[in-house]
Amino acid sequence: MKAILITQARMGSSRLPGKVLKEVNGQTLLEIHLNRLRQCKKVDEIIVATTVADADEKIEALAHSLNFKTYRGSENDVLDRYYQSALPFRPDWIVRVTSDCPLLDAALVDKVIETALAKNVDYCSNTLDPHFPDGQDVEVFKFSALEKAWKEAKLTSEREHVTPYIWGNSDVKGENIFKAFSFVNDKNYGHLRMTVDEENDFKLIEHLVKKYGSDKTWLEYVQAIESENLSALNNQFARNEGYQKSINKDGK
Repeated sequence: MKAILITQARMGSSRLPGKVLKEVNGQTLLEIHLNRLRQCKKVDEIIVATTVADADEKIEALAHSLNFKTYRGSENDVLDRYYQSALPFRPDWIVRVTSDCPLLDAALVDKVIETALAKNVDYCSNTLDPHFPDGQDVEVFKFSALEKAWKEAKLTSEREHVTPYIWGNSDVKGENIFKAFSFVNDKNYGHLRMTVDEENDFKLIEHLVKKYGSDKTWLEYVQAIESENLSALNNQFARNEGYQKSINKDGK
């Protein structure tokens, strides 16, 4: 069974441009993200999927300097970017993460992969019923599901965000095209943010990395956030704001 992890990265964020190349302790957020993902034991390949925009040459160069493979594709059709990234490898499974999650925990990624394989579902993630902090998001799905979505997805929200066609047509949503499983934690930490979409998000990550280092588990970072009440920095921001903006474009 071959599993490849694809992380999407670009410079053109509307809310915090160039965020993945912002630095903490001499390391970019993208570096921190990729070096943490190196610890994944259940993936055979890691690919940085960026865009053809000139600004994203910097992302490609950094990824290559760290010995990661890259693919450059559409800025807006991220579903196509993922499909084209994966196609040469013909993997059994795709792991989707995003580079604005610099402190994503490799052990958590492995657990979601293990669960997807054990359940043998088309789609498994910890985002359907988010019990993990925003910034610890992991989606695992069969390449066959990605290929079907690539062929059939039409809505803007389905093309810009890769997986809505899959989970939206799954049994957890009352549909019957795909089988899905929701990976949840015993305790709900879904109200916390460890992603970087806004300047205050970056300030929180910067504080965590400077004080605790970039090698802690997701739960150790949660404990630090709670003990220092760091969530006050960024708890005013909505989860999945970008996806909501895409939904607003559907049908226009």
